[in-house]
Amino acid sequence: MSVLEMKVPSPGESITEVEIATWLVKDGDYVEKDQPIAEVDSDKATLELPAEQSGVITLKAEEGDVVQVGQVVCLIDMDAAKPAGASAPAAEAPKQEEAPKAAEPAKQEAPKPAAPAAAAQTYATGAPSPAAKKILDEKGIEAGQVSGSGRDGRITKTDAELAAVPALGGSPLTATGSRSTTTTKLSVLRRKIAQRLVSVKNETAMLTTFNEVDMSEIFRLRKLYKEEFAQKHGVGLGFMSFFTKAVTRALQMYPDVNASIDGDFKVNYDFCDISIAVSGPKGLMVPVLRNAENMSFGSIEANIKDLATKVRDGKITVDEMTGGTFTITNGGTFGSMMSTPIINPPQSAILGMHNIIQRPVAVDGQVVIRPMMYVAMSYDHRIIDGKESVGFLVAVKEGIDNPVEILMGGDERKGLGL
Repeated sequence: MSVLEMKVPSPGESITEVEIATWLVKDGDYVEKDQPIAEVDSDKATLELPAEQSGVITLKAEEGDVVQVGQVVCLIDMDAAKPAGASAPAAEAPKQEEAPKAAEPAKQEAPKPAAPAAAAQTYATGAPSPAAKKILDEKGIEAGQVSGSGRDGRITKTDAELAAVPALGGSPLTATGSRSTTTTKLSVLRRKIAQRLVSVKNETAMLTTFNEVDMSEIFRLRKLYKEEFAQKHGVGLGFMSFFTKAVTRALQMYPDVNASIDGDFKVNYDFCDISIAVSGPKGLMVPVLRNAENMSFGSIEANIKDLATKVRDGKITVDEMTGGTFTITNGGTFGSMMSTPIINPPQSAILGMHNIIQRPVAVDGQVVIRPMMYVAMSYDHRIIDGKESVGFLVAVKEGIDNPVEILMGGDERKGLGL
């Protein structure tokens, strides 16, 4: 018998262990070569584990187990023949499960003839009205526990609602309804994120500075060129390309913001690798745009779309999230008006975008309504002084307030690659 021992491959440099998040197959299943058989969580990403050969699989690890890179997690019997009509039982399985389900309603419907008798007792002492009975049944409250205030002691809907909500200041022992709790083990990725966030708060001199930007010009450009831009580049013209352009310009003006600390040394980068925070099924991830300072608007939008799709589909690789010299995160997509983003180590700064609100502002001595956004920059005060942090954020504001002149060299069509 030829049996293949499948070992955990290395997801990336410095990763020594992973967690079996989900088995996509069952013990004894026949698997095809390259078929995804498991999802594994590392401290940086979630990756799929494909079958190395076809055959019958025997699992050697449970979901939730932490296993070392190189450890055997399953066996594949390559001599096993593929079961004939393997798909047929799978198709028939639901039919076998449906049979008892069909019988269950019949058992539950049997007592229904008693309903008229209950209706005849509608005005009997302690009998609930139909609306009250529904509430009491949903909350698991017996009618005998409720005092009726209706005619002949009938339990009204109001009586049921009051019984379902314990009186303020009452004993917690009188509470009704579910009070269960659920305990779920955090994934390796979530535990690592938590560890990194706590270390940032404890090990850096983090400070946040704020400003606001006027989105009027960006709104105008998007409205005017969105269709032409989409036809030319195959992607929509979003906000992130403008902010990425504004950030890379500001990083070149204030190089200490584009730096990190390595022990007693400061490391400055002559490139701008921008990490873009993306929300995925496993949590917030930060894929990287390499050399974003050289990208066009179309290239930025296309790369962000590609990376975001990989994150949401669980296809992002460790290499695509490694590195980064500065991070942009957009809490505005979830409705955040103001926040203090946490630095993404070993980087020294992060820009937080927020929601866009139509607000009255003073322009040339007149009060006008403009689409405004608050922006926040958190930075490590150990290597970035207040002057540089404020100057950096003002430079970002200049690029957003006046994108045509600052980011496009005065030619909006050429700047957008049209």
